[in-house]
Amino acid sequence: MEFGAELSLPLRTNPRTRKQQFIAVAVAHVTQCPYCIRGHTKAAMREGATPEELMEAIWVAAEMRAGAAYAHSALTFNEVERLSGRLIVLSPPNDNSS
Repeated sequence: MEFGAELSLPLRTNPRTRKQQFIAVAVAHVTQCPYCIRGHTKAAMREGATPEELMEAIWVAAEMRAGAAYAHSALTFNEVERLSGRLIVLSPPNDNSS
């Protein structure tokens, strides 16, 4: 079977495959692979995915990636402390929007 040929099959609705494609779309966005994004989006749609469901998977990926960046910021401040000899205490920003 030629690469990508399975993407031209008629609409299927296998819940396991559908879920795998949501995961693949999310991972493709984290790895920023345009070919993977296109291929897994097409495969997810063949499984009956809606644009809203795809966007939800993308948002989860974005949140995980942003969370990792925030968590890794501790490495920066550990290094600042080591180099400067000063204790750095950071607190999350206040949410005064309510």
